[in-house]
Amino acid sequence: MKPYAIEAVHARRIYDSRANPTIEVEVVLAGGTTGRGMVPSGASTGKFEALELPDGDSHFGGKGVAQALHNVNEVLGPAMIGLDARDQRQIDARLISLDGTPNKSKLGANAILGCSLAACYAAANYEHQPLYRYLGGAMANTIPVPMVQIIGGGAHAANAIDIQDFLVIPISTKSFAEGYAMVAETYLAAKKLFQESGRPVSIADEGGFWPTAFKSNEDGLRLLTESIEQAGYCPGKDLGIALDIASSEFFNEKTGTYTLSLEDREYTPAQFIDLLCDWVARYPIVSIEDGTGELDWDGCRLLTERLGRRIQIVGDDLFTTNIERIRRGVSEKCCNAVLIKMNQIGTITETMEAISYTKSHGYLPVISARSGETEDATIVHLAIASGAGQLKVGSAARSERTAKWNEAIRIEEALGASAYYPSQKIFLDSCISKFNIR
Repeated sequence: MKPYAIEAVHARRIYDSRANPTIEVEVVLAGGTTGRGMVPSGASTGKFEALELPDGDSHFGGKGVAQALHNVNEVLGPAMIGLDARDQRQIDARLISLDGTPNKSKLGANAILGCSLAACYAAANYEHQPLYRYLGGAMANTIPVPMVQIIGGGAHAANAIDIQDFLVIPISTKSFAEGYAMVAETYLAAKKLFQESGRPVSIADEGGFWPTAFKSNEDGLRLLTESIEQAGYCPGKDLGIALDIASSEFFNEKTGTYTLSLEDREYTPAQFIDLLCDWVARYPIVSIEDGTGELDWDGCRLLTERLGRRIQIVGDDLFTTNIERIRRGVSEKCCNAVLIKMNQIGTITETMEAISYTKSHGYLPVISARSGETEDATIVHLAIASGAGQLKVGSAARSERTAKWNEAIRIEEALGASAYYPSQKIFLDSCISKFNIR
């Protein structure tokens, strides 16, 4: 076989940041080069995601991966033998055809993604290139703006508060390293405020602080704004606030209403959008993700009409990194940005195509991690390779998060003068013409 041909494929069980099992796939080329792919897992998952195949038995609460491992070692892996590792499109097409279902439910998106990632890394290693350069070519130099969780809620914190993520985005710095330093100082300021208020300093799945003793969801906005100020920065000028509402988690499909359990209040879609608009008017919010449920297209269209010229409106559960769903969103004028998660769709090729489609239609892609992560830093390379411009990893704590932030710092340094960091320009150059800067 040629030295770049796939000679062996092997999957093993590893563990994510929540102690749940996941899979790692290793590809070996005929010339001896290897590549590994580690697969993340989400807690808050959309109905339309590709299926992460669980065992469903008594082990690991039903989240075992024995079947996915079998599918790699006995079905997918053998079918990859002899393929050119440099031909990612051919490899991914073979994996997709072997599964043959719309949502990868036969063999599992976790099994398929592991194979896709491992082959991609093997090819990059064969070419002696970092992954971002291998995937993106000579022009891959855009360092993403970080979107960083400070307070975790929703499914990431046992629903102690309804809103899933309270995040910050640095919007005044000229480099990733400077922007992330501001974020880290804000995180430490928030920790001090938690301590001073007598709250336990516990952390949620993605490293943000656990919202203990909050009386309302707006308490999170107040504390986050104060944290920015305590860190010595100006809210809305140095750092903007981003929210991941994850509203599908509290959207009632039967009644078409949203219920905030913390406040024991029920809202019609219009009333809930009024609430979000009020928050945007009173706080330096620059991005809202999943402000409406994955089935509420009408509500999303209204939210976009009201706020889409002022802030970023991100669709996650609504789109699930699926071009057909993104296409519908573009057609119906829902959102102006798309969250991109590799394991929602299942292959590198499909992920890159979703990013390309998003950008070509004037929407902003936001590359994202999941709540169950490993030390793998692929998404950093993916963000730079695709020129996405934004990266959402979780918080500033926990090594599965810092592994990714630190990788971005390294790459920015390695690129030197050729690195481009867009900062707030990423928003100002988009359709957001009245950006919410104070």
